[in-house]
Amino acid sequence: MSDETPVCSAKGCRADAVWVLAWNNPKLHTPERRKTWLACDEHREHLSQFLGVRGFLKDVVPLTEWESARTG
Repeated sequence: MSDETPVCSAKGCRADAVWVLAWNNPKLHTPERRKTWLACDEHREHLSQFLGVRGFLKDVVPLTEWESARTG
């Protein structure tokens, strides 16, 4: 883990990330594979809609919960 604070994946946003959007593109990834985007509170809905419209969004969880699951 890095000491850097994770930032939002929205273009041009430098706000601290507080959400993880787990997704995959079924044309490219196996069903269990999860790519991630990070989101601040302001961009969570926009990024979720972007992925959801394409059928890519699998889960949205708080960053702290995601990190706990990965280290636990």
